[in-house]
Amino acid sequence: MSELEPADFERADYRTVLRRLTTLDERAATLRDEAHRWHTERRAAADTAVREAAGQMEDAELAVRRARRDLEHVDARAAGLWSEFVHRIGPAAERFGRTLPPASIPRQRGDRDAADYLDEVESRVKYTPPARPITFGTKLGFVLLGLAGGLLGVTGNLLVTRTGAAAGGEWQQAAPVVALLVLLCCPVLAVVTAKLIADRRGTSLDTAAVVTVLGTGLLTAGLLFSAVRFAQPG
Repeated sequence: MSELEPADFERADYRTVLRRLTTLDERAATLRDEAHRWHTERRAAADTAVREAAGQMEDAELAVRRARRDLEHVDARAAGLWSEFVHRIGPAAERFGRTLPPASIPRQRGDRDAADYLDEVESRVKYTPPARPITFGTKLGFVLLGLAGGLLGVTGNLLVTRTGAAAGGEWQQAAPVVALLVLLCCPVLAVVTAKLIADRRGTSLDTAAVVTVLGTGLLTAGLLFSAVRFAQPG
């Protein structure tokens, strides 16, 4: 179909012009159908794009909710591990703060996620080094503690006895009982001291060590007390 230009009216005759004018309706109908098809196709494509965008938005919202739940879980677990770490370490960990420090991105991330790092931290926090065995030097130290406990017990016994004798009255009557308690308590305090030293050095204080300290203390106290009583004039 040829285009109808203004110059055609000057060169063409009446029949040619009339024939070309009658074809305008047919061409307009063709263009109208083409416009309808284009509009229908564009609308269908737009509807498909809207549905796809809505699906992507729902997936994104679901991913956001999952990420928030994961973040809350990670924060709660990290706070629990930090609290346990501060409780185990003590004041030395407080220089980092009593609350959970802000998170930092590891330098080498790789394929590890937050759960992997938390598992590693948990294994380190809950790790307890094995207790060191009691060596000969430790046993010797326990014996010295027992000797010191017995010596202090006899010394305290003599001080309380002499103080009661000098004070007179009710204190003089109660002094022998108090002096006996001091004599027996000092070896027990030596055992407590040995337990503190063992805990600080990571050494287990077994029954044999307790018997060593307590037996040495009581034996020393008994021998010194007997020697002092024997040396006193009758």
